[in-house]
Amino acid sequence: MATLTTQAQEVINCDLCVQPTYQFCNRCQLSLCVDCVSKHVDKLKYEPHDIVNFKDRKIRLAFPECEFHSNQRCEAHCQECDVPVCLKCILGPHNGHRYIDLSDIFNKKKDIEKETQEIESIIIPQYSKKNEESENKLSQIKAKLDEMEKEQEKHRQIWHQEVDTIFNKLGSMIKSMKENLLAAVKSHQSKIKSQIPDMNQKVQQNKELLKSNKVSAVFNHKSKLEEYRKMPADIDVKLPSLKINAVQGKEELNLELEEYKVSLTQTTLSSLTDEGSHKTLQKLLDQAKSVTLIQTGINSLGPVACVGEDAVWVSGEDKTIRRIDIHGSVRDTVTTRYKTRPNGITVTRQGELVYWYTVMVTIEL
Repeated sequence: MATLTTQAQEVINCDLCVQPTYQFCNRCQLSLCVDCVSKHVDKLKYEPHDIVNFKDRKIRLAFPECEFHSNQRCEAHCQECDVPVCLKCILGPHNGHRYIDLSDIFNKKKDIEKETQEIESIIIPQYSKKNEESENKLSQIKAKLDEMEKEQEKHRQIWHQEVDTIFNKLGSMIKSMKENLLAAVKSHQSKIKSQIPDMNQKVQQNKELLKSNKVSAVFNHKSKLEEYRKMPADIDVKLPSLKINAVQGKEELNLELEEYKVSLTQTTLSSLTDEGSHKTLQKLLDQAKSVTLIQTGINSLGPVACVGEDAVWVSGEDKTIRRIDIHGSVRDTVTTRYKTRPNGITVTRQGELVYWYTVMVTIEL
């Protein structure tokens, strides 16, 4: 395929007006349009001119006039005094100084021209392209990190909900324990407290009998001493213990109240080594215990997911996922649209089944 390249050329204007130049006066070193050629010649009609096409022009250096010697051109530059000098200056006040030939500036201008062209046509486009690439990269990075910030805020809320659930559970348990224990102690206290007025009344009755001379009243007195001696047995109040292991800077938080145990663990990627993973898995296996044996009837068992304490979702080599109770009876089935078992299954907090497949897609370009 042919590539069409268009290059824009800079228009050179006439030195006497704004029209494009077509001719050049070699004598006066002026760029001229068609209309200004005659104006230029008429204005300096006593001076010789050399009018040629612009492409045939001959560039000559225009040396500056000497400030100290009239009709003299400065064709050198004094390096010690940093001023342009003419021949009379070199032979006079600047005699013996180091100087350079101003004609060398022509070669210097060529170098400047080459430098300008390279910067303008090559280097600036390269920098512009790199700047655009950097701008795109900045946009991509910002978009990715913005998404990460949204994701972490989303999970912050989820984690907060999880922590709130844990402590709400603890609070509910403590509240229930508090109510039950206080009720038991108050009931015991009520039994004891209710006997005191009766005993005070009995003491008053006995004192009146001691003062009385009535034989029948004294004879009919019934003692409650044995009854009062039988103090209600103390109740055994066992206060629960809330065990908390939370040390600043540690990566684990453990909470334990009666049979309720919770552990929050922070794991970094650097700790997920093969050895560390193996030790963690081994630790979990050491703590595991067999509850029961469920007959699934599946020869090649795939992914499984527990449903509470008395059921489990199981998958085999076919596309059917079964919910089996603790006795091995099938309670529910789900048939997927794939012919093989899923790559994984799990259960949500609401008890809903979730399963997934890994699908390989090949795109031919």
